[in-house]
Amino acid sequence: MLNFKKGKYRVINYKKYKGDPTGVVYRSGWEHEVMKWCDSNPQVRRWWSEEIAIPYKSPKDGKFHRYFPDFWWEIVQDGQLKRYLIEVKPKNKLEPPKNKRSKRYLQESIEYAVNQAKFERAREWAADHGCEFIVITERELKIRWTGKKSKR
Repeated sequence: MLNFKKGKYRVINYKKYKGDPTGVVYRSGWEHEVMKWCDSNPQVRRWWSEEIAIPYKSPKDGKFHRYFPDFWWEIVQDGQLKRYLIEVKPKNKLEPPKNKRSKRYLQESIEYAVNQAKFERAREWAADHGCEFIVITERELKIRWTGKKSKR
């Protein structure tokens, strides 16, 4: 499964990488695939990974924390230069938990609420900085890299 892979990514096209190309870390196989795609795709003009910190107030403890979105891209699409702030996340982390009798229900509910707070602040940051915030799941990754639709 692509999700359980961690390591340090060696940037090939370092002139495209906007941050420090020696410290790029992936926390899942999905992130690793996105990095390889950004690095090799000629339509991607510039990119970075976890280089910006967005403050958000956590519903878990009411305190401010920092959220580091997975990617920022500057990409040519339909002849226009577009900028995106990207989070790579499993689809099941984007929906509230359904089984209230589950042992993990409270933990999953808190995680969902924290993610929603992060995403709301990311949308605001993106709007203020001339880009769009999007979340990419395994479904979009499967379609993009294999050309096949997910069975989910």
